[in-house]
Amino acid sequence: MSELTLLLIRIAYLAVLWIFVLSAISVIRSDMFGARVPETARSPEPRGRESKPKKPAKRRGAPTHVLVTEGSNAGERAELAEAPILIGRGSDAAIRLDDDYVSTRHARIAAAGDQWFVEDLGSTNGTYIGTVRITQPTTITLGTQVRIGKTILELRK
Repeated sequence: MSELTLLLIRIAYLAVLWIFVLSAISVIRSDMFGARVPETARSPEPRGRESKPKKPAKRRGAPTHVLVTEGSNAGERAELAEAPILIGRGSDAAIRLDDDYVSTRHARIAAAGDQWFVEDLGSTNGTYIGTVRITQPTTITLGTQVRIGKTILELRK
């Protein structure tokens, strides 16, 4: 092989190696600090004054809390009256999970009218309803199992 060919192979090898290193750093950064949420995806708030989040109207048979049913945090719960509920490993999470497969800001449970939704916040390992990975806000009802890492959560009365 000529000297030029060997030089080009070495440069290509280094480029592939650096792409791998930078992608690994990107994954670690997003796991430690959370994924960036675009401005358009954030909930709009009126400017100039703070508004309290509207609590959904209580009705008979409506869920009242989220309960961790399986996993290392089994039994932990969060009241739906304090919605939206952030789930993850971060200190600002309403349900803080000690699970290696959970991101810092992994998922959120929120209400729209009298329906409850679970939304993945760009986590590395995903959020599942049953065995289906969700990619957009998805409706959940009483007893629906939401899997985050090795942890399973449910809406309960």
